[in-house]
Amino acid sequence: VQLQASGGGLVQAGNSLRLSCAASGIIFSNYHMGWFRQAPGKEREFVSRITRSGPFTSYADSVKGRFTISRDNAKNTVYLEMNSLKPEDTAVYYCAAQWGTNWIAWGQGTQVTVSS
Repeated sequence: VQLQASGGGLVQAGNSLRLSCAASGIIFSNYHMGWFRQAPGKEREFVSRITRSGPFTSYADSVKGRFTISRDNAKNTVYLEMNSLKPEDTAVYYCAAQWGTNWIAWGQGTQVTVSS
């Protein structure tokens, strides 16, 4: 299983970024997908999740209304659209695949830095 995250970068507060995560080695549509993040000196935290076929999504309170998760099962890719970015969104963002209740595969992470 390989999850390749991309799209991170350095942006000013208030701007937007879109992260992508391309999956290979799995039947992508069989897995719920999620995004997590880890800021320096902090534990990894949940950001968002989308179910296998995409009708149901969930978000951490800290990003609700600003971030949108989506997926394209034909492209084996999950996205995280991040709007109105804040300095506290600065972190390494990881995508992950979920089977049942277990997160069974993780991407390598992509750095998002938001300057004030």
